[in-house]
Amino acid sequence: MQVASAVDGEAVTQLVREATRIPSVTPNEEEFARWACRRMAESDAFDSAELFECEPGRPNVCGTAGGGAGRSLLLAGHLDTVAVEDWSQHWAGTDREDPFGAHVIDGELWGRGVADQKAGICAIIEAVRAFGRAGLRPAGRVSTLFVCDEESGQPGSGVSAGIRASVEGRAGPRPDADFAIYTEPTTSAIYTAQMGFLIADICYTGVSAYFGRPELGVDALRAGHRLLDRLWEHSDRLRESVPAHELLGEAFLLVTSVTSGGNIAVPGRFELSLIRKILPGESLDDAATSIQSIAAKVAGEHGVECTVDFSAPRDHRFGGTPDEVAADQPGVAALARSIEAVTGEPARIEGAPYWSEKPFLRDLAIPGVYFAPGDISNCHTPFERLAVDELVTATRTLAHFIAQWCGAHDP
Repeated sequence: MQVASAVDGEAVTQLVREATRIPSVTPNEEEFARWACRRMAESDAFDSAELFECEPGRPNVCGTAGGGAGRSLLLAGHLDTVAVEDWSQHWAGTDREDPFGAHVIDGELWGRGVADQKAGICAIIEAVRAFGRAGLRPAGRVSTLFVCDEESGQPGSGVSAGIRASVEGRAGPRPDADFAIYTEPTTSAIYTAQMGFLIADICYTGVSAYFGRPELGVDALRAGHRLLDRLWEHSDRLRESVPAHELLGEAFLLVTSVTSGGNIAVPGRFELSLIRKILPGESLDDAATSIQSIAAKVAGEHGVECTVDFSAPRDHRFGGTPDEVAADQPGVAALARSIEAVTGEPARIEGAPYWSEKPFLRDLAIPGVYFAPGDISNCHTPFERLAVDELVTATRTLAHFIAQWCGAHDP
């Protein structure tokens, strides 16, 4: 507990407040990346801290500490946040109007990115700094990797450009470790499993015609109506045919937007977007083929042209793959012991209700989990906040785990 006790609660809270005050909405991560690099470089606990651009003006941050005599560990997170328009509109005229204000209200830090993911990155920095305060060094190598371009929503971004460049060796050293923790918010539970996903954008093109001569047109909206029925039927079949996952629940498909019509005429165009939840054991290729087949069959029945685009490629050309690591994997078990040692409570093993970038590390044969303070359910909303007590406890847990996993010795 020596290293965990050396975590400075006030210091990590101040770190998160500083970090939150630096806007880093995708793709403008550079200022925050440079701040994180400086914070690591100014601490004697880190051996290195460097910036590596994956694209001009879009750096990853890589750091190292310790090494040579114990198991290795990778601590990762993303630098970018989602946009802030919803925040400013919701809190206009109040003390929370500034999304980067980092106010402390009733023991909670408020601000865009405070939990997703400024807290995780700051917890990593403070957990390593605690070794210096304790007069120790990690025996095994600790690597840190903070990447750009994880979040979606901004044009031309959100395709995991940062971590893709890292694992391909184009932006810093290729990750290599015996275990990894990616600090997406988990309410301080251990997320051992995550869903996969694909996003499909389907477009039907018919022939528009004046409303008084509908026989001259080909109604794309009518075809789209039938497509919706078929897709919802497909989602119902998925719930029945794909066994539910113990931590992730059911596979399904969700239609997220529909656009058609607008003039007093036969609608000549219909557009639809959907997201498909993929469970471990399912094939992303098969899921995409099923959607393509449904869309093409309905298009043929109604005489419309059809295109299907998969607009969110991550670690797969169609989307993001699911991932799972066993609860008894040595790194998971060690992290669970650290949680119990610091909190006095048994660790919670849960599934991530989101997709993030850990599968890129899995493909390098690095097993890992998500673990960090914060609740994803209030992230991406005007209510994003983080309890200071949870932040401090999670940082102490992380420091304890580094010492247990990598070992610690005198400098």
